[in-house]
Amino acid sequence: MPRGRSLVTAIPYGWLLLFFLVPFLFVLQISFSEVEIASPPYRALIERTEDVLNIALNIGNYSYIFSDPLYFDAYLNSLYMALVTTLTCLVVGYPIAYTIARAPEAKRNTLLMLVMLPFWTSFLVRVYAWMGILDNEGLLNKALMALGLIDAPLQLMHTQLSVQIVMVYAYLPFMILPLFSNLVKLDGRLLEAAADLGCKPWKTFLKVTLPLSKNGVIAGSMLVFIPAVGEFVIPELVGTPESLMIGKVLWMEFFDNNNWPMAASVTIVMLALLILPIIYLHKREEKALARAAQR
Repeated sequence: MPRGRSLVTAIPYGWLLLFFLVPFLFVLQISFSEVEIASPPYRALIERTEDVLNIALNIGNYSYIFSDPLYFDAYLNSLYMALVTTLTCLVVGYPIAYTIARAPEAKRNTLLMLVMLPFWTSFLVRVYAWMGILDNEGLLNKALMALGLIDAPLQLMHTQLSVQIVMVYAYLPFMILPLFSNLVKLDGRLLEAAADLGCKPWKTFLKVTLPLSKNGVIAGSMLVFIPAVGEFVIPELVGTPESLMIGKVLWMEFFDNNNWPMAASVTIVMLALLILPIIYLHKREEKALARAAQR
């Protein structure tokens, strides 16, 4: 490989090494340590005492996670909320991305800017704006009552529904942008050929458009699902105490209980839940591509 190309490929590997692997190993070693009242609040894994090297590997944190139903419920609720958010973003975001991709080239930048417009304001400001909309005395209830659709305000805030609405709003652009970048490359002649051969529009979508946009769907789903699993701010501000998500558990372990080893263990289990399916899908995709190349 030419030297210049090696240097270019070394940059992303160096980035991953510095900002993913090193922090990951740091968190991993904390997860096997024991909590103690000190600074930092955990015991070192390897200690040298009187020329003797002592290694204290503690797996108690992991066994406690798998034995306490609180953690199981928090993981399950986080995965459920992230899955519903991802599917809703896909259903809402796909038509938007398709419309922008099929729009005249002169209008695309304007439409994309409208998608990105919410990012020009702070994330917290946007969540607080939704609190003003969904509150009992908020804009939505007032509008529904003014239209005569309801007689009394609906309980929208601090419900599972309010968390879902705000999460979909917050993560929708992360679904639209990868889908758009994939759909905009779609060869329009394929759609014309399908129409000329008598294929109905919905069948053309299922047989041509959707399969060719698979990579955009996967990329968008990952960009939404992964951060949604660990979401903390939205459930904390608009959710209920009963709908405990893993982000809240991490906060409690780190800052309320000052139990860094337990918090690190929760993080490692969450990372495993996210990375192992991704590795499996990646391997499966590689095998499918290899089989396709052999045909």
